[in-house]
Amino acid sequence: ADVPVEAVVVDNHSGDGSAAAVTAEFPKATVLIQERNLGFGRAANVGLERCTGRFVLLLNPGVVVDQTCVGRLADFMLTRPDAGAVGPRLLRADGTLDPAARRGFPLPSTLFYNTVGLSKLFPKSPRFGRENMGHLDESDVHEIDAGSADCLMFRRAALDRVGFFDPRYFMYGEDIDLCYRLKLGGWKVFYLPAATASHQELERPEKGDSRQRLYEQHRALWTYHFKHHAEEQSAFGNGLVWAQIWGAWVAKSVQQALGGGRRAST
Repeated sequence: ADVPVEAVVVDNHSGDGSAAAVTAEFPKATVLIQERNLGFGRAANVGLERCTGRFVLLLNPGVVVDQTCVGRLADFMLTRPDAGAVGPRLLRADGTLDPAARRGFPLPSTLFYNTVGLSKLFPKSPRFGRENMGHLDESDVHEIDAGSADCLMFRRAALDRVGFFDPRYFMYGEDIDLCYRLKLGGWKVFYLPAATASHQELERPEKGDSRQRLYEQHRALWTYHFKHHAEEQSAFGNGLVWAQIWGAWVAKSVQQALGGGRRAST
C-alpha cells in the first residue's frame, strides 16, 4: 500500500556535511542538527518528539528498506491493534538474518546460558537459544521480545504511554529496554519477514572507538538488569549477574588488546 510519510532526520553531530546534503537533496525532510553526540537514544528522542505520524519507523544510517517494507509494516500495525512495535526481516550485508532482528530479553538465565556456552551449543533450543529466538522459523511471523532499532516501527500511541528511549543507554540496549516497557504496558512486539531491510556495510557505522563500544555494550546489559530485574534477585544473584557481565567485558577487552577482538553483537 502507498503510505504517506514525513521524514525527520537527526544529524547526531556528524561533522561530515551529511545534514547539508540531506537538506539539498530532500528539501521536504526535517533535519535536526545536534551540537554534540547525544548517543543513539537521546538523538532518536529528538526526532520522535517532532514526528506526528500514527506510526514511526526508526531507520539507522546504513540500512536500506525495500520498496514494500514500510507499507507492509504499517499494514501489519493496522491489522494488529495490540502491536506496539514491529520489525522486518533485517539482513546483514552478506544476506543472512541479523540476529538482532528478533531477540529475547537478556534475563539472568539467558546471560548464564551465554556465559557457559549453552546458547552456542544449542542455538535452536527454546530455552538455551532464546537470546536470538533460534527455535522459531525466520520465514514465519511471530511475537518476539525485542527487535532492532536499526529498523523498527513503533505505534505512536504506545510510545506516548510508555515513553521514548531511556537516555541512560548511550549506544546499546535502548531498544531492548523500550520493548520491555512496551510489554509491561500490555503491547506486543512482532517480527514480520514479509517486510525486508538490509545493512549495506559489513560493519555498522558507529561513533567512538572499539573499546568504548565494548564498554557501552556491557554497561547497557547491567543498566537493563539493574533497572528491570534486580529487585527480583537476591544480593547473591545480582552479584552473579554483575560478575558475568563485567567478567565478559574484561575477557573481551583482553582479547581486543591482543588483537583478536571483533565487534560483539547485541
